[in-house]
Amino acid sequence: MDLIGSLIGLVIVLFCALIWLLPIIFILASDRTSGKEKFAWILAVIFITWFAWIFYMLLAPLSSRDSYGYRR
Repeated sequence: MDLIGSLIGLVIVLFCALIWLLPIIFILASDRTSGKEKFAWILAVIFITWFAWIFYMLLAPLSSRDSYGYRR
């Protein structure tokens, strides 16, 4: 019975870790930002958690880019 409880606890911890990493994975896979701006958003998600990810979805990118990917 102790082994089953340990396995259930491990599954719960891994699930919580995945949920916590999900916004970071979404930002890394996103094409909305790049470079230093993407790094800043990831740091914000790490330190401010889910609120920063919601702001990312609403506000990113912070500056506009033309069709070649250069900032104006």
